[in-house]
Amino acid sequence: MPDRTHEFGLYGAQGERGSAAAARVLDSLAGGISSPVSSSRGLSARLRYLTRSKAGYEAMKQAGINVTPRTMKRWLVGTQRPNNANLEKIDRAYWMFRRQNVAKYLLKRLNSRGGTRVEIHPLDQSRVLVPRQRVLEYRKLNIRHWDAIVNAWAKGDSRMLDDAWIDQMVELGSQWGKYEYVTSVGFSA
Repeated sequence: MPDRTHEFGLYGAQGERGSAAAARVLDSLAGGISSPVSSSRGLSARLRYLTRSKAGYEAMKQAGINVTPRTMKRWLVGTQRPNNANLEKIDRAYWMFRRQNVAKYLLKRLNSRGGTRVEIHPLDQSRVLVPRQRVLEYRKLNIRHWDAIVNAWAKGDSRMLDDAWIDQMVELGSQWGKYEYVTSVGFSA
């Protein structure tokens, strides 16, 4: 995998890892609370979602939220507001728990009917000098097995997600390394 060792953006190319773009699309397919955690509505909705089950409490524990039951009750009622560090942890716990809850459903949708078509938009080379630009075209790829990608996304493991994404890009043949970094990725199930 020689392209994985090159210094991306050295000559001015702009983009992001394909796996990060795919994770954003999966997040949008998963849906969720759109109000920010800093708003009263967003905080209240996240706390209600997390405190409905033992698994939600476990997600908060894994995110590093260690408060007394009395403090949690004040947060839920709205008489006490979490500090900024705890707000970030609540948001992280919410999204991790949300991903775990919808992963099975998303996996079923993405694997149905022989897989899901993915559109890959190549990285932006507008700031790269012409002699250093590569020929990159818009590509379409059908990913038939989403198991590794969705499982890594649900766990929040970016390295595992990157490996799973690149394993699917190998279907592009010898050009797969050109699409390790992209402007955007699109798919819908």
